[in-house]
Amino acid sequence: MIEAEWWDYDDTDEMAAAVAGDVGFIIESALDARGQALIALPGGTTPAPIFAKLAEARIKWKNVTIIPTDDRLVAVSDPLSNIASIAKIFLPLGARVMPIVSEAAADHTAAGKAADARLQDLHWPPDLVWLGVGADGHTASIFPGPDLEEALNGPNARRAVGVLPDPMPKEAPVARVTLTRAAILSARTLLITVTGDAKRKMLEKAIEDGPLSSVPIGRVLADTELPIDIHWAAE
Repeated sequence: MIEAEWWDYDDTDEMAAAVAGDVGFIIESALDARGQALIALPGGTTPAPIFAKLAEARIKWKNVTIIPTDDRLVAVSDPLSNIASIAKIFLPLGARVMPIVSEAAADHTAAGKAADARLQDLHWPPDLVWLGVGADGHTASIFPGPDLEEALNGPNARRAVGVLPDPMPKEAPVARVTLTRAAILSARTLLITVTGDAKRKMLEKAIEDGPLSSVPIGRVLADTELPIDIHWAAE
């Protein structure tokens, strides 16, 4: 049974302030407990105003390591790069921003193995994995396609895998690297941000359907015992 608590906001500005406060608290708690923090942040447009609010927090960023939940197999200079948008905000603050894709690569399988090897060197588990959800029900870069089962049900020790979505998303038709379901659910805290009525209805059904869900987010969350905070705002 998925234990999810919904937090509703009137608009994205209100959500940005609340989520930034929550993430800041999670980071500070990790720093107090262990002297360091590891967080995984999403790409996309919804997190941008939250990142801006979070960057205002007085945090010892030099003790914070940030990874993306997923990234596209493109160069860091490409507008499709998730790590580029994260680094633009948090590198100047002194945070350690760690790419999981070193360079554009044609072979997504090899890229996934290289990303997994990088992540094996980090202190684990993450203090936070923050997920977004696409209109098609994907989360991170866990998409329908030939690599879906590997991302969902591969070895628990595997932290990242290469993914070739099928069909390719029109807005970013490239292969990806993503955290696996096991890596996502290993987090000390799991947080989801989502906007719009359509996505809310889709996410509610995915949670209800659990392992029988027709969309990746439902299967990622299925049977987890980790409490999940879901922050939602109207578009």
